Amino acid sequence: MELSSAAGIEFLNSIQLQAYPSMSPIPDDLATIKDDMIAFIEGHGMRRFHGYVDYEEVQCVMWEMGGNPDGWKDFVELAKTAGAPFLTMHSWTLEREELEELVQRLANSEFSDGDDVEDARWLRAHAGKVGFLQLGWAYQGSMFLCEVGTEWYERYQRLLEVSDEFGGLTMDEPDQDEEN
Repeated sequence: MELSSAAGIEFLNSIQLQAYPSMSPIPDDLATIKDDMIAFIEGHGMRRFHGYVDYEEVQCVMWEMGGNPDGWKDFVELAKTAGAPFLTMHSWTLEREELEELVQRLANSEFSDGDDVEDARWLRAHAGKVGFLQLGWAYQGSMFLCEVGTEWYERYQRLLEVSDEFGGLTMDEPDQDEEN
């Protein structure tokens, strides 16, 4: 039995996914995907507006990629078909300074455990990497969004929430209103 090269690659990918089902099809650094997105968007004759859409602030519809790591291409093609003249684009890179501040907040917090601090230190291996990408376009009063994030970015976000919840929490200190 002889396979074409495309069929052979697809077959090998299916074996890899079966052998390692927990492996994410999303790479650890989204820089290449970001470059691909830029080329794909510009190749469709569309422009990019650099900005982040906060889905808590505006009405949004989230794109579901359904396990397809290239699902963002369908999203861009749909934007083009819908007549969107541009897409919003945001990328987030883990900066070492941000990470060190997070480690310090977690280490100094009375309410975080050692595992959180170790998780934050583990993230040092990802400093300088792109961990999150967001594409968006407006249509009839709603923003349509497509987001791609790494597993470590999700971990980073969870640690940020932990540090925000407990890092700034002070116990048994009077409120300024109470002092007056």
